[in-house]
Amino acid sequence: MFDYMMSKNQMKIRDEVRELVKWVPRQMILDMDLDKIKFPKEFLREAGRRNLMGCRYPKKWGGRDMDWVTTCMIMEEVGTLGYEFACVFGVGAELVCDAIILHGTDEQKEKYVKPLLKGELFAAECLTEPRGGSDFFGATTKAEDKGDFFLLNGQKRFIVGAEGADFFLVYARTNPDAKPQESITCFIVDRGPGVEVKYLYGL
Repeated sequence: MFDYMMSKNQMKIRDEVRELVKWVPRQMILDMDLDKIKFPKEFLREAGRRNLMGCRYPKKWGGRDMDWVTTCMIMEEVGTLGYEFACVFGVGAELVCDAIILHGTDEQKEKYVKPLLKGELFAAECLTEPRGGSDFFGATTKAEDKGDFFLLNGQKRFIVGAEGADFFLVYARTNPDAKPQESITCFIVDRGPGVEVKYLYGL
């Protein structure tokens, strides 16, 4: 991103991201390409240690009170390492955290967002399915209300970061008879019993 498009504070953060990029060992990049590393936890831990993830979120939850321009600039710089790094960097810190910041409770932000932005937890967004692709309203994964909990059943596929995720943002159908936009609910699902993850196709 051109300097004239950024404030002094944004340029300072850009330089911090460039230092992160320089920190990444060449061998880590090669090992990612060769699938020897399937999920770069050390990279995300270092990014979290440097407070470079989720910069546009409030400081209260681990961000830096910046904006979308800053986020785009950071993603551009991280992307120089390769799309694999940019994807895992963006999925947890942007897609997953964005949903929780906008729609979650303070308890959920404390439990999931703050440690993720510190590089202590890892997350993945689960939308794409074997048959319907990345179609929210075509999701076949179901969530049945059992009173004090929901029972989820279904499959997701091509989920970036699933290999190393500690928790998942899962979209499931809760009311198949409702209008499409009212039939889907988003759940936070911790990795554990009942959650099976398989690594496919070397993606």
